[in-house]
Amino acid sequence: MDISRVLEEWPYEPDRITVRKITGEDGRKKVQMRLDLGLLQMEDTGRPDGQRPYGFDSLLEYHENRRKLHILERGSDATFRLGAEECNQLRNEALQYYYRYLSLFHLEDYEGVERDTDRSLRLFNLIGKYAETEEDRLSMERYRPYVLMMGARAKANLALRRNRPIESLHFIEDAIENIRQFLRKNNREEYFEQSGEVLYLQELAAEIKQVIPHDPREDLRRKMKQAVDQEDYELAARLRDEIRELEGSNVGEKRER
Repeated sequence: MDISRVLEEWPYEPDRITVRKITGEDGRKKVQMRLDLGLLQMEDTGRPDGQRPYGFDSLLEYHENRRKLHILERGSDATFRLGAEECNQLRNEALQYYYRYLSLFHLEDYEGVERDTDRSLRLFNLIGKYAETEEDRLSMERYRPYVLMMGARAKANLALRRNRPIESLHFIEDAIENIRQFLRKNNREEYFEQSGEVLYLQELAAEIKQVIPHDPREDLRRKMKQAVDQEDYELAARLRDEIRELEGSNVGEKRER
């Protein structure tokens, strides 16, 4: 059918991502993204194109099930592999979810973004571990920092919506550290300071800190977590003792009042 009328009623705006939700003729919610030459329409849940490959919600779930059956049959996943065409199909599916979580973020549907970005990371992990060739194993890794950033932004916004700024900050800081670990693992840690995703998350963290009432115990807890992550248990123990001293003094002050 000619969609000219739809496009005329919903102008394309080149300087911004134009998205909306509608109710389809089947009564289900749809997500639409306006493009210069038309529009994308996606299901709000499930696979964005509405397909159920092999009876599963997506190809990712299908191959995850294949892996489980492989382990049941052979006792391990040591010989489980994804062929070149299977990896290509998974990459195409990942692109569908990218368009959707990008759209959902601009619609402030942060639960949907969290769902789809977490799923994308599962897909990256599956390909990265089981693809037959190194080229396929590495094919999605360059997108990992971006997906980590988008997932953290969604989780942070949800926490802010619930008036939990400290929790929001932790999501951002965890994502920054995960990107650092990713770059270190791939011998590219020198790019950490230049990473666009890291710079954006650092700016977001600074904004969140401005709305958090200062509590020295939170600084100590963050430092203690970093010490534990770095296996510096002596420093972690000292920081723990400092936190207990502060908490004890606060209890004493309350009793005096």
